[in-house]
Amino acid sequence: MAKLVAKTYADAIFMLAVEEGRVDELYSEVCELLRILKDNPELSEVMRHPGVDKNEKIAAIRNIFTGRVSAEVCGLLNQIVVNNRYEETDGILAKFIEEVKEYKKTGVAYVSTPVALSDAQKDNIRRKLLDTTDYVEMEMNYEIDPSLIGGMRIRIGDRVIDSSISTKLNELARQLRRIQLNKI
Repeated sequence: MAKLVAKTYADAIFMLAVEEGRVDELYSEVCELLRILKDNPELSEVMRHPGVDKNEKIAAIRNIFTGRVSAEVCGLLNQIVVNNRYEETDGILAKFIEEVKEYKKTGVAYVSTPVALSDAQKDNIRRKLLDTTDYVEMEMNYEIDPSLIGGMRIRIGDRVIDSSISTKLNELARQLRRIQLNKI
């Protein structure tokens, strides 16, 4: 349900951004807004608090964000509060950012390796991903995970490429268990 709510609101602001030719502008504002909300958890506490009247929450949004973000982004926040969906704000903003990246053909890759990669290795991985996908740009995120033993795991959206030694060992163990069960 939360994903559907986030998608509905994100789709609305995304379609508006595309129609008005303001994708980059609204993307920048939403990224900044997400950062501000993360840096100020007390604002979220107030906005989520059931004892604070909805009109006070709307007034707070107006006072804090009017003149700092566009009327569209301020209106989005207002609508989120009016519909009692503030707890979904981070998801809505993240979904909008995701939609803009897809629209601009920017992929986001998460690469896990057991050891740190050199800059040349990182660049090689980025180029291979660009060559094998429809993306024109790739946002790379690297993580060291010693449990992989060797190889790497790459995740782009819901797609995973796993060439890690630990996964290969687990698959080999599953195959051996199947063989043993078949002999019984």
